[in-house]
Amino acid sequence: MATSKREGGFRAAFPGEPRRGDSPSPREGLSPQAVDILFPIFEQASAGAISVDVDSRITWINDSYCRLLGISDPQAVIGRPVARIIPHTRMPEVVRSGRPILLDIMEAHGQQLVVMRLPVHDEASGRVIGAVAFILYDDLQPLTPMVSKYRRLQRDLAAAKRALARRGARYEMADFVGASPEVLEVKRRARLAAARQTPVLLLGETGTGKEVLAQAIHAASPRTEGPLVAVNVAAVPESLLEAEFFGVAPGAYTGADKRARQGKFQLADGGTLFLDEVGDMPLALQAKLLRAIQEGEVEPLGSNEVQPVNVRLIAATSRDLEAMVAEGSFRSDLYYRLNVLTIRLPSLREHPADMGILCEALLEKLALESGEPRAEITPDAVALLAAQPWPGNIRELRNALEQTLALNEACSVIDAATLAPALPRPGGETSPAPPLRPLAEAVAEAERQAIRQALAASGGNRSRAARLLGIPRSVLYTKLAKLSLDPDN
Repeated sequence: MATSKREGGFRAAFPGEPRRGDSPSPREGLSPQAVDILFPIFEQASAGAISVDVDSRITWINDSYCRLLGISDPQAVIGRPVARIIPHTRMPEVVRSGRPILLDIMEAHGQQLVVMRLPVHDEASGRVIGAVAFILYDDLQPLTPMVSKYRRLQRDLAAAKRALARRGARYEMADFVGASPEVLEVKRRARLAAARQTPVLLLGETGTGKEVLAQAIHAASPRTEGPLVAVNVAAVPESLLEAEFFGVAPGAYTGADKRARQGKFQLADGGTLFLDEVGDMPLALQAKLLRAIQEGEVEPLGSNEVQPVNVRLIAATSRDLEAMVAEGSFRSDLYYRLNVLTIRLPSLREHPADMGILCEALLEKLALESGEPRAEITPDAVALLAAQPWPGNIRELRNALEQTLALNEACSVIDAATLAPALPRPGGETSPAPPLRPLAEAVAEAERQAIRQALAASGGNRSRAARLLGIPRSVLYTKLAKLSLDPDN
């Protein structure tokens, strides 16, 4: 039988899998020319050699490779799948593709080996009928520069993957600031939701932090390495919603792209899909959304083929879905499918004790964004803020603080007088700051209560308490001294 090198591999023939118990020999299944010419050269130059058949089962292994793998009886591995003996091997990949892997670093039994793998072709048909591998180096000392670069690239790749995951979710649980009983209950339920795969429904007024909490749930879930895709249903024209959700097949309509366009479900595959303002979804699309959730598959616009998707759904709305179900503007079956684990976010009016903590966190964030020194806020200013109705909740609070900083150049301290012009009257006009000294005392007491609750929830651990409150530990120590609080009592 003739042999030749072709397409990067050996052309030879394996007559069949050796019988278990036969003495392993490189001559089994290979032509005399291949054995006489190629094997002595490669085996002598290598630190180990092995061959497999078309099913990636071991047909031969030499003594050197056995010593590296700690195999005392070579016959015991003949006929066994190579992946069971060498877990990180890429021999099955070479057999499937018919393409050689000329240089690779492989981990085996705590060692790093430089390996070359070549496919074996049948002389008559040209089919791949096996593969051979040779260990070029079992001591990487001579290759230290190359291995160092390889490891550095691996570290950079891992760091890039982590950065992409963090980019998907910008917020974590600590970013949902507050220590009042209402906020602590929201965080407790959010952590329960993160540990499960069931749909989550977030209910609350606009500006209460539903998107922050959705991202925090994703970041704390097993899907954190997967994508987080958000879509605001109210912001997408009704005519485009179906394409936005499920994608578009090539040439689905006049003017459509000739390439397929993925929808939000496909983009979120393996991760989390956040549907904001789901109560604004038209009835016709609600039926398709329900099918996508139940069946785990979507059908792109203009296509007759369904595509499987693995998506964890988090929905949010500021509307009363129960009332919408009663009046028929929201499907009851979709509501019950979404309403598996419900989290109601309190309005800012419902937890005024967190006002000081929220102001501290927002001013810290504004300082980071602007690059300017962080402004402080006085108790009377906090008391003034606590007295406001805040229909826009935390989003409106941030706007008021940002306006105050913008209107007062180089403002280092925000007091009630500085803050008042940024606060609207019920009629829309600005109002002067009323005398609020008694309220300042009330706010100080509210801060004491919030700090006590955080210390109790953290078992007295001040670092954890500061994280719960959303403030730096140094600020917590300052407040403990200022409010005459004994953290041990």
